[in-house]
Amino acid sequence: MSELSEIITLGCRLNLAESEVMRRLSREYGCSDAVVVNTCAVTNEAVRTARKRIRRAKRERPGARIIVTGCAAQTEPETFAKMPEVAAVIGNQEKLDPAQWRMLAAEDGELLQVNDIMSARETAGHLIDGYGDRARAFVQIQNGCDHRCTFCIIPFGRGNSRSAPVEEVIEQTRRLVDAGHKEVVLTGVDITSYGADLEDAPSLGRLVSQLLDAAPDLHRLRLSSIDGAEIDEELLDRITGDERVAPHLHLSLQSGDNLILKRMKRRHTREQAITLCEAVRARRPEVAFGADIIAGFPTETDAMFERSLNIVEEAGLHYLHVFPYSPRKGTPAARMPQVPRDAVKERARRLRQAGTKSLRRFLDHQIGKTFTAIQESGGRARLGNYAPVIFAGEDTPVGETVTVKVTDRSGDALIGEKV
Repeated sequence: MSELSEIITLGCRLNLAESEVMRRLSREYGCSDAVVVNTCAVTNEAVRTARKRIRRAKRERPGARIIVTGCAAQTEPETFAKMPEVAAVIGNQEKLDPAQWRMLAAEDGELLQVNDIMSARETAGHLIDGYGDRARAFVQIQNGCDHRCTFCIIPFGRGNSRSAPVEEVIEQTRRLVDAGHKEVVLTGVDITSYGADLEDAPSLGRLVSQLLDAAPDLHRLRLSSIDGAEIDEELLDRITGDERVAPHLHLSLQSGDNLILKRMKRRHTREQAITLCEAVRARRPEVAFGADIIAGFPTETDAMFERSLNIVEEAGLHYLHVFPYSPRKGTPAARMPQVPRDAVKERARRLRQAGTKSLRRFLDHQIGKTFTAIQESGGRARLGNYAPVIFAGEDTPVGETVTVKVTDRSGDALIGEKV
C-alpha cells in the first residue's frame, strides 16, 4: 500500500511516538503524496519553526499535500489554515483517528478538522511493531495534563490527563522488544501523573514494576521527563535498585527560585528538588540528572535568576534544556510583568554555559570506565546515563548492545573503543 511521502516531527518524544502511529494509519488507508508536519507549541519559537518547515516542505515537494497537526495545530488552527501551502489542519485527537485518515486518503473533508481537546477521555492503544532503524522505541503511557502551570499552553493542546491501561503498555512493549528494540522509552505529557484516572489508580511505579517483570528480555527502560513532586516510593525503588532502568532522570524543574516556582504554579520547592537528587544519588551514584529550566520568567530578578543558576551545581544537574521565556497568548504568565528580552537572552546564555560546564565535568568522570551501550547511527552509541560515545572504525548494527571502554572526551561527547 502507498504511504506518506514524509512525516516531519517537531517537539517532544510523544510526537515521535504518534508520528509512527500516523505512518501506520497512512499505510493502511493509502494516503500517499502527502507530507505531515507534526508540530510543537511549547514556545513561540516552536510555532515559528513549524511555519518555516511547512513552507520548506512545499518548496521541496510542490506536488504534495501538506497536512498540519500536533499541538500548534490544536492551539492555533487558524494560523495554519491561512497558509497557502496547507491542504488540511487536523487536531491532536483527530490525527490518531482511523476515520480521519480514511478521509485524508480520499481527499475528502474540511480544511479544518480540530475539535475540543478537553473532551478527550481516553488514550487509545495504538500498537506499533517497530521504529525502523531507530535505536530507541517509544511507548505512550499517558497524554494530557491536569496541572495549569502559568507559563504553559500544552494542556490546551493535549487536553486533560488520561492514561493507557497497564495491559496495553505491557503488550506494546513486548511487541517492540520482539521487533528487536533493546531500549524502550516511556513517554507522555506528564507521565508521573500516570494511572490516576484508571481503575485502582496504578502509580507510575507500579506500572514500571509490572512492565519490567513482564518483559524480562527488555535490556533498558528509560523514563522521559518526570515531575519530582509526583515520584512514588515504588518508582524510586525501581530507579535506584533495578539496573534495567536507565540511570538518567530528566526533571521538569523550571526554576531554582521558590517565589518564581510559586508564580509558575509548580508543586515543588528548590530544596525538595535538591533533596530528591541527593536521595537518588545516595542510592545509585551513577544516575545522571537533566532538567528543564526557564530563563527570564516574568518578575524574575537578578537574585532569583542566580538561584536558578546555582541549582545546577547544588542539585548536580548535567543535561540542561534551557528555554528563554516567551509569553504564550492565553497563559497567566503572559499578563505578568515581563523581563526585558536582552536580559532573558543573557540569562539563557549563562544557564547554557553552566550546563555545558557541568556536563563536561560529568563526562570527564566517565573516562576509563567500561559500559554497555546501545549502538546508534553515525558511529555513535548511547550509554544508560544518556552520554553519547563516538567510535572509530566499523559500525555495529543500529540498536545492538556493545561493550565500550571510554578513553577520552571530545566536546559534549565521549570517545570510546569496543571491548
